[in-house]
Amino acid sequence: MKCWTNSNFPVVEEAARSGRPGGLLHLILTCGPGNVCMYAEIWMLSVSVSQQDKANGADVSLFMRARGCGVERNRLVYLCAMNLAIAHSPSFPVLAASARSPSPSCDSRSSIPVAGNVSIAPLLVPLCLSASFCFRDDAQGAAKLDHGCKKHTSGNGTLLCSNGPMERIREHLQKIELSASSYDTAWVAMVPSPMSPQRPCFPQCLNWILDNQHPDGSWGLHHIHPSLIIDGLSSTLACILALERWKSGQEHVRRGLSFIESNFSRIVDEQLHSPIGFDIIFPGMVEYALNIGLEIPIDQSDINNMLCKRDAELQREQGNNCEGRKAYLAYVAEGLANILDWREIMKYQRENGSLFNSPSTTAAALMHIYDAKALEYLRSLLLRFGCSVPTSYPVDVHIHLCMIDNIERLGVARHFSHEIKSILDRIYRCWLLNDEEISSDMATCAMAFRLLRMNGYDVSSDCFTQFSEVNYFYNSLQGYLKDVSTVLELYKASQIKISPNELVLDKLGSWSRDFLKQALISNQKLGLQVALQEVDYALNFPFYANLECLEHKRNIENFGAEKFHVLKTSYQHCGINDNNLLRLALEDFCTSQSIYRKELQNLEDWVKENKLDQLEFARQKQAYCYFSAAATLFSPEMSEARMSWAKNSILTTVVDDFFDFGGSREELESLISLVEKWDGTWKEESCSEQVKIIFSALFNTINEHGIRASALQQRSITHHLVEIWLTLMKSMMKEAEWTLNKEVPSLDEYMLNGYVSFALGPIILPALYFVGPQLPEYVVNHPEYQNLLKLVSTCGRLLNDIQGFQREGKEGKLNSVSLRILRSHGSASEEEVKKEMQRAIDGSRTELLRLVLQQDGSVVPRPCKDLFWKMCRILHVFYMKTDGFTSPKEMLGAVNSVIHEPLKVSHI
Repeated sequence: MKCWTNSNFPVVEEAARSGRPGGLLHLILTCGPGNVCMYAEIWMLSVSVSQQDKANGADVSLFMRARGCGVERNRLVYLCAMNLAIAHSPSFPVLAASARSPSPSCDSRSSIPVAGNVSIAPLLVPLCLSASFCFRDDAQGAAKLDHGCKKHTSGNGTLLCSNGPMERIREHLQKIELSASSYDTAWVAMVPSPMSPQRPCFPQCLNWILDNQHPDGSWGLHHIHPSLIIDGLSSTLACILALERWKSGQEHVRRGLSFIESNFSRIVDEQLHSPIGFDIIFPGMVEYALNIGLEIPIDQSDINNMLCKRDAELQREQGNNCEGRKAYLAYVAEGLANILDWREIMKYQRENGSLFNSPSTTAAALMHIYDAKALEYLRSLLLRFGCSVPTSYPVDVHIHLCMIDNIERLGVARHFSHEIKSILDRIYRCWLLNDEEISSDMATCAMAFRLLRMNGYDVSSDCFTQFSEVNYFYNSLQGYLKDVSTVLELYKASQIKISPNELVLDKLGSWSRDFLKQALISNQKLGLQVALQEVDYALNFPFYANLECLEHKRNIENFGAEKFHVLKTSYQHCGINDNNLLRLALEDFCTSQSIYRKELQNLEDWVKENKLDQLEFARQKQAYCYFSAAATLFSPEMSEARMSWAKNSILTTVVDDFFDFGGSREELESLISLVEKWDGTWKEESCSEQVKIIFSALFNTINEHGIRASALQQRSITHHLVEIWLTLMKSMMKEAEWTLNKEVPSLDEYMLNGYVSFALGPIILPALYFVGPQLPEYVVNHPEYQNLLKLVSTCGRLLNDIQGFQREGKEGKLNSVSLRILRSHGSASEEEVKKEMQRAIDGSRTELLRLVLQQDGSVVPRPCKDLFWKMCRILHVFYMKTDGFTSPKEMLGAVNSVIHEPLKVSHI
């Protein structure tokens, strides 16, 4: 196994170590070496500021404003490297001039101007892993260029550029190429002309077969993977039948038969992939070959065994009138020839004229019964694909959805937001038109629903009305095949619930969960499209109880190495190159992890600088607090938001412990008084050392965040941050007074105060100012904004109370579990109360997701709303089994996985 570490940034780290206080370079690099995009944004905004002004720190406001700037990333990486070079090498005056006056002919997306014979490749390569740039103007440098580099010339020298993984992915996202199916093309080639049955309707398919035989005499994709040899036998026999039917290519036939003779014995190997319906289709093709007088080089006993096995299976289930079995037999009808009633088979015809979107099934039907729509379907395929056909069509929607799903699961979706929106817009139009490509396939429908809804499109769960009944599934083709990948998609979709009235999703989730559990218990072969561990993970970690960063790492390490899929035959779809996508994800994660480690070290230094480690009563939770920030705001450019989140998490932990048991009543009142005054005279106040340490950390941190946020938001922010903390402390004071006075609040009083005292306000709300969008005063005061906070805080409070009930009971503290038991006068058990609270959590979480996804009438920007949802996911992870935040070890594995442990991959 290769361990991907973060040793690719020596130049940047060296630059960081040599940065000058007050200068632009220092400001950027202290945020972490991975923030190259941010650095380039700042440079673009600050080129007009004089070097002397920069040295005096006059670029701070530009630094703040740059965070909201959107510039194409490859250009940013280039500009970053240019300016690092300028800052660190006295021999770059020409280059500096070039950088500040780029040639008009320079393509801002990919072309890099290089002046004279100066090379900055050694500096830049470590910085732009995902851009894959190489640039030199001399012969030696040009010789080292990656394949595919384009060469342009300009007045400033030679421009050399190469599209890296990101650009290649962007280009391929919009286009899909399907592999030609030898198997299906052969069946289409066998269709007779309606006007002249003695001649092929599609002679171009015959020509394609003649032109595409492999050197070993076979047809098919089995050469791409040794496990596909059974598929190769099926495809080869189909091509032989097509040639023999029209008495063409006798030498091709001979060589094909030789391949079958050499490899026939391997059909009993259970380690090989067997196409759907092989035990019916292959014997049927052998039988057809014998009927047309073709001698198959297979022992007669083996032929008899195949036919007997097929007939026994058909006979055994003859009384089975299950609609799923009928659909299956119709799908593999080419192997049943005259056994079936072809008029009954035509009941499965779709609006596009096909049977199951399968060219082979449709072609087989046309060999027995004429149908104009079916014929037109095949003609349309050949118009689109030339002389061959794919194994299934149309599939564009499904493949595009899979691409987007993979991009999101690997954590690189932010790089392709425009392309993803363009694709989803098209799919949404299909959804609104009830396009058959979506509505007729359960997996496609489920994936479209999930991705569209989670990306803010208004889609109704009514589409699952039929699917919600388990009998409907078993009466379908997928149900008969026990298609785990389809059920997994249905299960994932069932979790995207935004209304308590979406009972259809509850029913869908119930039976699909049971199905998947049974699949795990029986350890059944799940097929190529889904692995056993993926099903297990989905069942144990629903989408509202996992963290994106952890999920990205897991998906990178388990990213499928298979480059093919298998239906009745194997196929490939050429859109995004999986290696390009995986490399980008690897580089992205490694860059982020390098930043995380540096930020965590900075956070620990900050704790010591503010003497917070000297407070004996306070839990030291730096790693947990930073982990929650990194797992939420995972992208490199979110450094300020991450640090705001992490520092405020530490401060809320300290203040919570202080109000719980660390401070006296007088100290608590003194701290609140200082926050109410909020001025520079606090050092003159007479208060304890504990209060001074806490308030000093609060005062410095809030003011620092306020200055930075104000520059970004272009209005004063500090007063709002102070208000958030004051509100929290007053709610904590009320709880302290309940304990000190031995008062028992009502459940309503407790929850009204408790969602505030859970202390999410100071963590989430300040971070929102650093996410990007501007938040005007009216948004911050809007009921939607307040409701988002209340819902996520309610979830947190209830989850915490469930897991902390025993511990807090021993400490003599009341929470919502004990209050509910008291309210019932002992008639409700702890278990019953917790179930009631879990229903309340589910309701709050559902409503929170509805608000986050809602677009009409929403005033809070989606990137900001996402933070409330991500915090909800963190809470479910921390409190899944116990009070993970209080536990010293419960979350250590997750912390180490995100921050410290390198990626382990073996499939690239």
